Amino acid sequence: MSVEQNTSTQEKAAALLNSGDVDAFVDTLFAVDAVDHDPAPGQGPGRAGYRTFFRTLSTAFPDAHLEPLVNVVDEDKIAFAYTLTGTHQGEFQGVPATGKRIEVRGLQIGRFENGQIVERWGSTDELGIMQQIGAAPGGHESVVDKVKNAFTS
Repeated sequence: MSVEQNTSTQEKAAALLNSGDVDAFVDTLFAVDAVDHDPAPGQGPGRAGYRTFFRTLSTAFPDAHLEPLVNVVDEDKIAFAYTLTGTHQGEFQGVPATGKRIEVRGLQIGRFENGQIVERWGSTDELGIMQQIGAAPGGHESVVDKVKNAFTS
C-alpha cells in the first residue's frame, strides 16, 4: 500500500474512534494478528486485544477524542503524536467514574502491511490519566493526597 493509502486508513480509523464505533475502528486499522509491542495493562494479543482495550477506554470515557497533532510518514510506517481527551464516566483500571475531564498526550508508531497496522509501538500518558481522575499522586488532588491532607490539617 502507498503512503497515501496508509495515511487515509489511519485518518478514517481516528474518525471512527472519535465517533464511538470501536469495532469499525479496530477492524479498519489493525490486522487480525497485529503485534502490540507496548500493550496496555491487561491487553490481550492481536485485534481482539485492541478491541477489548478500546471498548474499556470508550466505556470509561464515552466522549473520548483522539486528536492527531503531528504525523511523520514513510513507506510503511506512520508515527504520530496526539492528544486524548475525555470525561471519566465509567470504571477505568479499578477506579469508579469521577466525572473529571482528562487531557493527556501520547505517541504511536504503526507499521503497515496491506493497509493495516501489523506492529505498533507507543505510549499514552497513563499516569497523567490516573492523576487527573484522582487515583495517583500529583496533577489534581488525588485520593492519596486527600487522605494525607486529612491527617496533616
